[in-house]
Amino acid sequence: MNFKNPVVIGSGSWGTALAIFLARKCPQVHLVGRDEAAADAINATHRNERYLPKAELPTNLLATTDMDVVKSADLVLLVVPTSATRATAEALAALGVPESAVFLSCSKGIERESGKRMSQIIEDSFPQNPIAVLSGPNHAEEIALGLPAAATIGCSGIEVGEALQEIFSNERFRSYTNQDIAGIELGGAIKNVFAIAAGVAAGLKLGDNARSALVPRALAEMTRLGSDLGGNPETFAGLSGLGDLIATCFSEHSRNHKVGLALGRGKKLKEAVEELGMVAEGVPNTRSVYEAARRVGARTPIIDVVYAMLYQDVPPAEGLERLFRRSPRRESE
Repeated sequence: MNFKNPVVIGSGSWGTALAIFLARKCPQVHLVGRDEAAADAINATHRNERYLPKAELPTNLLATTDMDVVKSADLVLLVVPTSATRATAEALAALGVPESAVFLSCSKGIERESGKRMSQIIEDSFPQNPIAVLSGPNHAEEIALGLPAAATIGCSGIEVGEALQEIFSNERFRSYTNQDIAGIELGGAIKNVFAIAAGVAAGLKLGDNARSALVPRALAEMTRLGSDLGGNPETFAGLSGLGDLIATCFSEHSRNHKVGLALGRGKKLKEAVEELGMVAEGVPNTRSVYEAARRVGARTPIIDVVYAMLYQDVPPAEGLERLFRRSPRRESE
């Protein structure tokens, strides 16, 4: 299997970064967005000034608003906000995509109404197509500049997984394969909530010790909940779990961390989101993840506190205080 005509749906920072990566290995890549003026500007200047102003885009990367390009695609990347995944998949299905085309989900989240992961939502519209997921500690700003990174590709089919591993590998980017699609997606979705908590801790100036303590406890919570929701516990110790957790809890590039930082500094949620100017998946995902945890009866103290801060108007300082007032436990619990 050799991909020659990939299409990336979603021209934000991550979609653009992935399109840049693919354009270095494929004859042509289509990047599909919603704004015609933005697409024209990308084609004229070979830059995405809004989302990745520092990255130069290859000349064989063509931006467009015409989703008809998927009709001849052999690889379709969905890189849209999780809230738009279902509508986008349904729109693509109405156009007609070859059953041989591979879908690669690159968005991290859980649908609130159904509790479904993104690959499951895509499967609802494309039951015959191979579907895979890509996740890991990958900030778009660094991938676009060719800085070293690694990712995990989740796919149940070995041949498709190896083909995706081949195209998403070069001298500075290493891909691993894993058949635990559920674990990979759940790790990527759940870590968004903890990134907000880490940002709050930074905004409150609680110090490195507090954030460093948060990461292993967040990993334990992620593993408990992720396992209850169908993931393999071992997956959460890998790139899509621990790796992504570390990156998003400490990096200046993390949108979710930025939202938490603003909250910790006294801003309201609406102000924090508006100031960011981009989608921070952790905000809607906190509600989805919290509700998923309630459905399976998982113990999720950090997620509960973040939910309380975002949706129950609990002040950040009080929310974090709740964590320290909890009854003592063994570290293994």
